[in-house]
Amino acid sequence: MEMKLELVPLPVADVERAKAFYTEKLGFVVDVDLAPGNGIRIVQLTPPSSACSILLSSKLPGVDDMTAGSLRALHLVVADARAARAELATNGVEVGEIDVHDGGMLFVPFTDPDGNTWVLQEMPWRAADFTA
Repeated sequence: MEMKLELVPLPVADVERAKAFYTEKLGFVVDVDLAPGNGIRIVQLTPPSSACSILLSSKLPGVDDMTAGSLRALHLVVADARAARAELATNGVEVGEIDVHDGGMLFVPFTDPDGNTWVLQEMPWRAADFTA
């Protein structure tokens, strides 16, 4: 059986503020931005080079009951954690310090405006994934 994770609902209090953060500070691409009526808003964003997107929404049944800021430790795999950290800091993102683990893995934490937490993760053995 094949499975692909392609969409993660991200609970936010203000869709427009979150959209600005993810597009302007992190460079995510807007795939979908809809307001079909009844206060419903759907914004799907994809990190550069990723096959998995995030969903920002309001008044969307089944998703609207998630608490804003409640997701923890979403990972963004990067080729170079130090360079990615520097770029985010330049873009105004408050990033944590680099945490080095066995095997040369590096982790850099940061938080979105709602309190959802993210981690930049560098895995040296996956460097080829970024040069193809």
